Amino acid sequence: MTVCHSHSKNIADECRQADILIAAIGIPEYVTADMVKPGAVVIDVGTTRVPDATRPSGYRLSGDVKFDEVAPKCSFISPVPGGVGPMTICMLMLNTLSAGKHEFYD
Repeated sequence: MTVCHSHSKNIADECRQADILIAAIGIPEYVTADMVKPGAVVIDVGTTRVPDATRPSGYRLSGDVKFDEVAPKCSFISPVPGGVGPMTICMLMLNTLSAGKHEFYD
């Protein structure tokens, strides 16, 4: 396992070696196809508000991965929005039910 941050040297080289790449750098569309190993699993945790005049809110959410460019190259990729957030809520509900079950039956 290798952990990189925004000031790490050779981030692209480190990313290219990863079988599982978790992007959470806070820079919209930072990870491009040339940074991803073919067949890798890419999990995009980044959520940055990017100005978008076509939206009623005036912005859209953008992940740290250039989704349309990276998706054809990897075996799995999580979208933004709709990827990590719903899974977080799902696991929260599962853990809440599990805790309640243990409290009630134990």
